[in-house]
Amino acid sequence: MIVVRLYGGLGNQCFQYAVGRHLAEIHHSELKIDISEFEVYKLHAYSLCHLNIIENIVSPAEVAGLERVKEKHFHFDPETFNHPDDVYLHGYWQSEKYFAGIAEIVHRELAVKVPLAGKNKEIAEQISSCSSVSVHVRRADYVPNTYSEQLFEPCSLDYYMHAGKHIANVAGKPHFFVFTDDKAWVRENFKLPYPVTFVDHNGPEKNYEDMRLMSLCKHNIIANSSFSWWGAWLNQDPEKIVFAPKKWFTDKARSSPKDIVPETWLRV
Repeated sequence: MIVVRLYGGLGNQCFQYAVGRHLAEIHHSELKIDISEFEVYKLHAYSLCHLNIIENIVSPAEVAGLERVKEKHFHFDPETFNHPDDVYLHGYWQSEKYFAGIAEIVHRELAVKVPLAGKNKEIAEQISSCSSVSVHVRRADYVPNTYSEQLFEPCSLDYYMHAGKHIANVAGKPHFFVFTDDKAWVRENFKLPYPVTFVDHNGPEKNYEDMRLMSLCKHNIIANSSFSWWGAWLNQDPEKIVFAPKKWFTDKARSSPKDIVPETWLRV
């Protein structure tokens, strides 16, 4: 049995599930998830229940006695897969290298359970009918004085403008679909001569719908965020262009983690 501890937002939970799923596949073992963290952690909710995961929730009795494997550092550690069966995984595991070998399984199981409906279906149809580009601008929980701000800083306007212009040159006549918690900042600053649609109707309780809509876009401009990372990774367009920021953290020691951004993505 492989057990993985889930915590953080939807993007973090996806990484944690994916590494556990891969280790379980290697051992031909059962994967169970520990969601007990959400009994006390109220900043985010357990969200994988909305996806097609194998949802086996572990009990406290089952966790007792398992070997604890805690993530040693923030880059990919191949030693993770040398652990035997019956382990408890605790970490963020933010690299596709932890699950590239089962990419097809991960794509299938991290898909949203329910079909598109209502406003989301309308936007999905709009996305499919144009040269769509998702843009994730995350600012509210990075500024001003929060714990997140100590680890992250908002991506610069130069980053978004450079990425937008590059995609426009390559793709031609893009339509930007903006997912943001700071619409006023985007309206004031993100000024390119192309259509812009703000996607802001889902709210935190349906953020999985936003992630799905991001994945349906032809191209993606992500923030330094595991949430939009997954929106881009789940995009299965073989000709997709994905822009990601070079600087992920404010901490100089971790400002450019080498394994978070896939090699085929463009870093600015």
